[in-house]
Amino acid sequence: MAKVTGDTNIGELLRIDAGVAPILMGIGMHCLGCPASQGESIAEAAMVHGIDPNALVDEINKFLAGKEEA
Repeated sequence: MAKVTGDTNIGELLRIDAGVAPILMGIGMHCLGCPASQGESIAEAAMVHGIDPNALVDEINKFLAGKEEA
C-alpha cells in the first residue's frame, strides 16, 4: 500500500497517484505544476497554505488506502 508522510514531496506524491490533485487543489494548492511546488514537502506546502500538515497527510493516506481497497 502506498503511504505518504509529511516529508513526501509534492512531485513524488503526484507520481504515486495523480488522483490526489483535487485534494490539494481543494485546500488552495493551485500551483501543482510549478517547479517549486514539485520539490516542496507535503508538510511545507500545508504550512504555507495554513493547513495542519498531519491532517492533510491523514486525508491523503485515507484516499490512497480507499483506492487500494476498491
